[in-house]
Amino acid sequence: MVKIARMYHERGLRQAEIADELHVSQPRVSRLLKRAADVGIVRTTVSEPAGVFTELESALEATYGLAEAVVVDVAEDADEVRALGSAAAAYLETTLIGGDAIGISSWSATLLATVDAMRPFSQQVVSSIVQLVGGVGDPRVQLDATHLLTQFARATGAEPIFLPAPGLLGSTAARESLMADAAVAGVASRWPGLSMALVGIGALEPSPLLARSGNAMADADQATLRDVGAVGDVCLRFFDADGRLVPTDFDTRVVGIAPDTLRGIPRRVAVAGGSRKAAAIRGALRGGWVNVLITDVSTARALVADA
Repeated sequence: MVKIARMYHERGLRQAEIADELHVSQPRVSRLLKRAADVGIVRTTVSEPAGVFTELESALEATYGLAEAVVVDVAEDADEVRALGSAAAAYLETTLIGGDAIGISSWSATLLATVDAMRPFSQQVVSSIVQLVGGVGDPRVQLDATHLLTQFARATGAEPIFLPAPGLLGSTAARESLMADAAVAGVASRWPGLSMALVGIGALEPSPLLARSGNAMADADQATLRDVGAVGDVCLRFFDADGRLVPTDFDTRVVGIAPDTLRGIPRRVAVAGGSRKAAAIRGALRGGWVNVLITDVSTARALVADA
């Protein structure tokens, strides 16, 4: 048994060659190789190279019930947004195999980095890319929201579906009126049929991109959200530390996908990291807002340590 194991694993001989050399049958060689593994003569080990964190990814998945976690190493002097975007692009290039209808959130620097890092597929792998939250705002920044969809569509062959509305309105009545508009309602009708959502996770304090977009909340809204325990958002839907949607009128003024519809999408991929967003990411995972997370190693370790 040991001789056969050495011939197979160390010398690299095929089972038929071993059988000929030892004058035994090939089925016997196969049985002895299996038995060598069963009794511990042969042991399989996997060496994890530097910069790969499969154990940490498994710990994240087990801790938060994720379908998948991707952890990327970010050097101290590196651009974290760019590193996360590259990791997300690699994930998408591997997992987009055709037939997906994808929703994407606006005003995310990491998602902009993701689409810029994506290489074009040789064939269509996504049927449509649909905006999940309003993208109309300051013209200088609105270009980013438009670029997000057009660049993703160009790489994947998808049809881009834009939501012709701002992300946040001044009143519930204004939001209800706009959602009844035929153009907006047509986009909203696509949300329940999505197979995947690609989102960022925001902290309570607006990101620089969102702050410049014209869709950021007023100081009074931010104070109200803080008072009721909000720690972060996905698609402008704010939740507390346990991932529960916080009860404020802010939520009734958002022009975008409803919380239950968002969490009903089968694959919900978030690209987010950094200590500033740790509480928001933890809340998003606890509340089931996302079930695939692409993050940096420092954030992943903090999430596992303080689940």
